[in-house]
Amino acid sequence: MKPVVAIVAPGTMGAAVGGRLVAKGLEVLTLLEGRSAESRARAHAAGMTPVREPQLAAADFVLSIVPPAAALPCARRAASWLAASPRKPVFVDCNAVSPATVQRIAATVAAAGAAFIDAGIIGGPPTAGANGPNFYACGPHAQRFASLATYGLTIRVLDAPIGAASALKMSYAGITKGLTAVGVAMLLAALRSGVDAALLAELAESQPQLLRSFGRGVPAMFPKAYRWVAEMQEIAAFATADSAAAEMFRGASDLYERLARDVKGERVEIGALERLLEAPAP
Repeated sequence: MKPVVAIVAPGTMGAAVGGRLVAKGLEVLTLLEGRSAESRARAHAAGMTPVREPQLAAADFVLSIVPPAAALPCARRAASWLAASPRKPVFVDCNAVSPATVQRIAATVAAAGAAFIDAGIIGGPPTAGANGPNFYACGPHAQRFASLATYGLTIRVLDAPIGAASALKMSYAGITKGLTAVGVAMLLAALRSGVDAALLAELAESQPQLLRSFGRGVPAMFPKAYRWVAEMQEIAAFATADSAAAEMFRGASDLYERLARDVKGERVEIGALERLLEAPAP
């Protein structure tokens, strides 16, 4: 019998993962109560089945795919209906949170009597005809989650306890999103100093791959900056043994918070970065 999967919530990643599973013949449940029109449209386009919260217990797996700040509240809410249900789906936390946070999530789910899997997603939302993203999973029940590889997901099981998948995600995101933060900070500094054209010229000559990466990655970050605020805080917590590293990512969190406000506001810095990166190569 094919497994039933529930995905909370149908954001860009969640709906795309749901769509891939539906395309492989699975029923995918989700919650739409209180969700935006955009989320509802994504869920409908993906073929996901909207249900009420207690009905998620009918699933074999519940995948939590939410912004980092919502990961623990999502688990706490799930624990209430998991505790009340005689049927216990496997709860898979797929969020960008630190090992310390995922341990709190695991304890919350375990108290409700459900099996827990720590997972981290590396890569963008699934797209037709392309592999990925990669789901890294760990913990004593991780092999159960690996069964979904039959239905289009790329799942790599780590022979490690709960927390390892989240640590890997933090390490990877710290490099990729941290590099974006460094690039944005220095591009803005160059703009303020009036040396932006000279900086672009030098990058084009000596670091063309890096310049191309910023040209793609920085504009793509703008609508996601609000989600990266809490993710940088989680990475700072992950790096807490190294005070310099932790401080660096707290600074990145502050930067993304400022940019997130600018996205919804006057777009002063966002607009300047857009104009700079759209300028023809010197």
